[in-house]
Amino acid sequence: MVWFRLDLRLDDNPALHAALRCGLPILPVFIWSPAEESPWAPGAASRWWLHQSLNRLDQSLRLLGGRLVIRQGSSPAVLRELVERDRVRAVFWNRRSEPALATRDREIREILVRDNVHVEDFNSALLHEPRAILNKSGDPFQVFTPFWRTCLAQPDPAPSLPCPERLPGPRQWPSSLKLADLNLEPRLGWAEGIRQTWTPGEAGAQAALRLFLREGYAQYDADRDRPDLQGTSRLSPHLHFGEISPRQIWHAAREHSCSLGSPPDAWRRSRFLTELGWREFAHHLLLHYPHTPEEPLRPKFNRFPWRQEASWLQAWQRGLTGYPLVDAGMRELWKTGWMHNRVRMVVGSFLVKHLLINWREGVRWFWDTLVDADLANNTLGWQWISGCGADAAPFFRIFNPVSQGEKFDAAGAYVRRWIPELNRLPAAWIHQPWLAPPEILAQAGVCLDRTYPRPVVSHAIAREVALEAYARLKG
Repeated sequence: MVWFRLDLRLDDNPALHAALRCGLPILPVFIWSPAEESPWAPGAASRWWLHQSLNRLDQSLRLLGGRLVIRQGSSPAVLRELVERDRVRAVFWNRRSEPALATRDREIREILVRDNVHVEDFNSALLHEPRAILNKSGDPFQVFTPFWRTCLAQPDPAPSLPCPERLPGPRQWPSSLKLADLNLEPRLGWAEGIRQTWTPGEAGAQAALRLFLREGYAQYDADRDRPDLQGTSRLSPHLHFGEISPRQIWHAAREHSCSLGSPPDAWRRSRFLTELGWREFAHHLLLHYPHTPEEPLRPKFNRFPWRQEASWLQAWQRGLTGYPLVDAGMRELWKTGWMHNRVRMVVGSFLVKHLLINWREGVRWFWDTLVDADLANNTLGWQWISGCGADAAPFFRIFNPVSQGEKFDAAGAYVRRWIPELNRLPAAWIHQPWLAPPEILAQAGVCLDRTYPRPVVSHAIAREVALEAYARLKG
């Protein structure tokens, strides 16, 4: 049996590869058990993606002579039932790093081993074994740069494993739910924008990688902070669902860099590869500090005087804060299930430092709306921007949403795409429409507080209030 989880691919799948070496029939299984992931069961956007990815995985398995057996319920109970019914001799899976699931998997291993079933698990989601990357004192890292330097000093990840040519199946297949029985897709039509934006599945992941290497890799350092450009790889949801492995990306980037005639090992120092490093760092932190999805790594932030302002939170969620770059990002998120990384930092800083709303509210909203919602990455990102996590941005680093917009979306193309009511506003005013002369607003068809809101807070005042709150926390 191969128990599929967040490794929804056939290429470079260590668990599947090991199972094939046994020379026995292969039983691919997926178990939908969201209660076991509580309180971090997949959100709405993640469930939509999961449905598409499972469908494509089943299609790929069938082309090789297999199929995906889908079950729902308690993972230990389902696995034991299938083991007994089909006389399964060995179970293989790829590890997950979420604390609740790591504990569950250890318990399942103990149960199966007691039943004389051979069990093996593998690292398929990271470049390196996370427990092997420690500082000179043998402790986990809390600063990214020495962590990534240590990673780069390790031997290169092994070459990717080949996709099997065929999958020998059992003589009689066990019963399986239909994918629709899991009710992963939304009943309302809100996911249509996500559907138009993405192609989930292993083939979609490989196509996204090829497109980025062909059109984005060479300019990545210059374009990665520009939300008005397609300057990033957009591989994050594919990585989260295991439709592509990080070592596939590692080796593809190396080969492509060499094909461009870059100096030897230049690709190791590339900003793109460093972003893979941040992903490794996020999982390293989650493994060693499993409390951080709920609690700040820096305990003093438990005393921070957060505000309870429901109207402000709702304005932020709906993209109606009056700051165009913030609002464009939040609307892009709602429409596509994704947000540009530079804009994620700006909207996160705005929620926590302009509105003084608890970073956990941002975590929850992103968890439900992002197609790449990943517990490790989401935790690191929000604790970083809030100043309460590992290697965090200092709390006093408060992004100015106007100057950020003027720097990274100077012509306003990104804002115009997601806030059409500002489409006719000149670039000089696109990031601060409340300062535009009345005649300019009239010519652009903008009526403040009617077609587009004024800022919910003043940047200058909000910054001073935030710094005062932080000073009291330090004191």
